[in-house]
Parts: sequence; structure tokens; C-alpha cells
Amino acid sequence: MVGFVWGFYGHKRINRLAVFTLPPAMIGFYKKNIEYLTEESVAPDRRRYAVEDEAPRHYIDLDEYGDSAAYELPKYWPLAVEKFGEDTLMSRGIVPWHIQTMYHRLKDAFMINDPSAILRLSAELGHYVADANVPLHTTSNYDGQLTGQDGLHGFWESRLPELFAKDYTFFVGKAAYVPDVAAEAWTAVRGANAALDSVLTIEKDLYKRAGTKKYGFETRGRQTQKVVAFNYSHSYHEALHGMVERQMRRSIKMTGDLWYTAWVDAGQPDLKKLIDYTPTEEELAQRKALLQEWKNQRYKARVHDSEEGN
Repeated sequence: MVGFVWGFYGHKRINRLAVFTLPPAMIGFYKKNIEYLTEESVAPDRRRYAVEDEAPRHYIDLDEYGDSAAYELPKYWPLAVEKFGEDTLMSRGIVPWHIQTMYHRLKDAFMINDPSAILRLSAELGHYVADANVPLHTTSNYDGQLTGQDGLHGFWESRLPELFAKDYTFFVGKAAYVPDVAAEAWTAVRGANAALDSVLTIEKDLYKRAGTKKYGFETRGRQTQKVVAFNYSHSYHEALHGMVERQMRRSIKMTGDLWYTAWVDAGQPDLKKLIDYTPTEEELAQRKALLQEWKNQRYKARVHDSEEGN
């Protein structure tokens, strides 16, 4: 898997606009740190080639599992590992499962009142949510390379938003509670994958008609670059009938929804008190220990109840 999902422009836009979906009890803290949330939205892309196991968190190659994989793969990571093994899963991408992991980490950060972790995890959760909503990140044909459409990845995710997002409507309403985060992650992947055929076939048909008119040159600063021509981009964008806008809107709404859900599930801590608050390492260590102790007690209780039930 190569390339940058949504491009830096798209990721930054999605995280920034997600802030405005939040309720009054959250938005003050998030707006205070909106520049951080915007800039750090691309941190996972910056490290994907430097950090082991980072790259698979951005995609899932559903076609490697056969027909109806988006509906038949296990919702939860432990069950998926049990069925396929971790090596196989990592080789095919893990984005719907990693979204669940990031949600739980964000919830924990809220529970221990760690403002730095809340912001970092919020920014990165938004990144993976946006990734899950990109059609080309649900297939091994991620760049159109298997169908003679090399470069389609960057064309769809970067070139089109940069050219046309200024005309999109990004009001997506208020963040809503998500009762099943795992189901929400898989719904995103299924929706993106359902659009994949259109992404590929529409561009292929357009190229047959346009041919060499696909490319042109643009000068940015002192650099002149070969790019997909504006007219070709416009024709493709129109033929997609609002797909890029829909997927960006869904990414914004889902990001806000999961930030809100993690906060609610953490007991709705007072974020206003965290705006100018920096806990000491000792305070955080103590809270982390207490949280882990509570988790251990819950696990033991579940095991006991299960044994009693048998």
C-alpha cells in the first residue's frame, strides 16, 4: 500500500471540521486545540514507512478474503486473529479493527484526564476514520495498478478534493452517540467498498474517450509538475456524482461521532478544566495504574460470571 489517503489537504480538512460537530461541553477544549488537531491529522501518514506495522492500519484488502468479505469477516480483532492469524491480517490491512483500538485508547485518555493523549489520539483516530471511507483503501488494487490505471489513488483522494472541495457543503450536523463502534467501523468500510467499482470503471471509460488529454502541467512556486489536467479532473468529478464530497462528509461526521462516543463512555469528564491543565508524570502514572486495576477487576468478574454460568 502506497500513497497518502485523502492527501494532507483532505485529512486536515476532515479533522478541523469534525470539531464543529461537538457539543458545548466538548467544543471549547477542541477549538482551543484546533490547529494541533488539524496538523496532527497527518501524523500517521508521516510515520507509515518509519514505524513497523503502521502501514496496515490505513487499509484493508477485502478482495484477498473473497466475496462478501466485508460482511463475513469477524467484527472484533481477537476473533479475526483466531480465524486468520495475525500475520495474514497484517499483510491485508487492519483499518476497521484499528479504529476500534484507537477508540478504546481515546476513551482511556478521557478517563485519566490526560489532555495531551486526548488530543493526539483524537487527531489520529480521525485519520484512520477518513482512511476507512476511501474506496481505494478497501482493495489490493489500491492505485489502479491491476487495471492499468496507475496513479488513480492520488487522483481520487488528493487531486479531486484540492480542486473541488471549496464547493462542497460540509455541514453534517451534530455528533451523535455510536452504540456499536465496531459495527460503525465496518459500515464505513462496506460503504467505501461499495463505491469502488464506480471509482474504477468511470475513470477507465473516461480515459478511453480522453486518452492523452488526461495530463497537463502546473507551476507551483518555482516547480512545474505533471498533473491530471483540470478538464479531465472535472469530467471525472462530475461523473462520480458527488462521491468524493459524500465520503468526506461521512468522514467528518464519523470522526465527531467517535470523539463524542469515547467521551460519553468515559463518563463525560469536564473538558473545560483540561484546557490549561498539564498533569505531572506522577499523577498520570497513578491514574493509569488505577485504571488498569479497575480493568483487571472487571476482567476477573467476567471470568467468574462465565465460570458460574457453566
